[in-house]
Amino acid sequence: MNQLPQVTIYDTTLRDGTQGTGISFSVLDKIRVAERLDAFGVHYIEGGWPGSNPKDAAFFAEASQRVWKNAKITAFGMTRRGKAKVEEDAQVQLLLDAKTPAVTIVGKTWPLHVIEVFQVTLEENLSMISDTVAYLKSHGREVLYDAEHFFDSFREDPEYSLATILAAQKAGADLIVLCDTNGGCLPEFVEEVTRRAIEALGRPVGIHTHNDSGLGIANALAAVRAGACQVQGTINGYGERVGNCDLTTLMPNLQIKCGIPLGLDLTRLKELSGFVDELANVQHNIRAPYVGTAAFTHKGGLHVHAVQKLARTYEHVDPSLVGNERVISISDMSGQSNVLARAEALGLELKKGSPVVNAVLAEVKRLESEGYEFEAAEASFELLIRQFLGQREPLFTLEEYHCSFRRNGSGLWNKTEATVRIRVGDQIEYTVEEGDGPVNALDAALRKALRPFYPQIDSIRLEDYKVRIINGQAGTAARTRVLITSTDGHDTWGTVGVSDNIIEASWLALVDGLEHWVRRSTGSHAAH
Repeated sequence: MNQLPQVTIYDTTLRDGTQGTGISFSVLDKIRVAERLDAFGVHYIEGGWPGSNPKDAAFFAEASQRVWKNAKITAFGMTRRGKAKVEEDAQVQLLLDAKTPAVTIVGKTWPLHVIEVFQVTLEENLSMISDTVAYLKSHGREVLYDAEHFFDSFREDPEYSLATILAAQKAGADLIVLCDTNGGCLPEFVEEVTRRAIEALGRPVGIHTHNDSGLGIANALAAVRAGACQVQGTINGYGERVGNCDLTTLMPNLQIKCGIPLGLDLTRLKELSGFVDELANVQHNIRAPYVGTAAFTHKGGLHVHAVQKLARTYEHVDPSLVGNERVISISDMSGQSNVLARAEALGLELKKGSPVVNAVLAEVKRLESEGYEFEAAEASFELLIRQFLGQREPLFTLEEYHCSFRRNGSGLWNKTEATVRIRVGDQIEYTVEEGDGPVNALDAALRKALRPFYPQIDSIRLEDYKVRIINGQAGTAARTRVLITSTDGHDTWGTVGVSDNIIEASWLALVDGLEHWVRRSTGSHAAH
């Protein structure tokens, strides 16, 4: 693959990715994912469709108040409606109201779709494209034009397909993006058509592929081989139907295998993948290329013997390049690199092979065997390390807690009452509070007990609460993992708790969240 173009990465996890079955993010989740993507070095982050729902509108309102170091936050929408003036189209106006430096609009390319679905003429469709692009450009936006169904359309009517992208270019679009919307094309066809489009436009294009034929990544690489200068995709391949081009596989293929410098810190790739999965509350794919926990795991005796002598006999790349690690499943020869990388990210200095690292690693493995995951629970992980460094002193000693439930007059569950008894130093605090559920009541009772010692504690609020059943085959006896996201209005952090008892799992995550904040805000661990 010689003379390949410079390539930018356009992440659409927060828009196209959320259209995948079972994928959902809160507004705070979306901000946290965007922050990680920005720190990772992604060039464009598509935050959503501001005209589609209040959550996306809230994301753009929050994003506009933040400073982004690497990425351009991008709003997504579509061309103006048929037979309407672009300046009167409310959806187009919302794209401007999002205040993003870049805007991506999708338009129709396929005559079948234009006539049968949109029910406008082919000529009107060209006007819808050019009017919208020109209008957004006149308001100072960088405009990316997504040519929907371009490859399906080109197969049936190449002349009109090219006319649509030429209309967008003539109107001032900064980049034309060719979309394999149905994900049904083969790489040879994608490469040929991409080359034809570049010849017609006289400049590079972007590529947006779906994985319906299992070729989303292959098709994106084929387009780059033909001269595409941008790839759109999602973290972990989330997306409509079976998903989009998986950036966690595509990015290392481009940067490591193709030698295209993307400017990305791939050593954080596995961490990024796990973080997004954890916030989406979905099970991580252990067999994912590069980032899966099995990606560099060696089990067979022949493989183990060879890889211990010469790693590249059974490893196509050094796992550390993507933040992963070699695992010999029949021994304990793994793990330190991840602990060291996470500790460094938290500003904690640990030395490889030290007793502290070995102890942390052993504890992490024990906890993971019980169902813990620390990818999106950075605060709990930091507290764990500090415990072995001798830098952690609990805020309190728990004597007991209790939850009870009451029914109202109609027999429905009404309120939950929680009692908490803790010891801080030589003082005992016993509190009772009500809540809408056991977690809410426990949180209120614990805060009330701690307030005399840490009066600033009211500045913390819980932003999100996720529950994952770990071993569902155990039925109601299954272990539960609880992930809680907390914020003080400026910073956000995640904590985790695991137990057979969902209330205890919640309690553990709650306590970690409060302890993390107190440690950071006061520089100490307890009020003695």
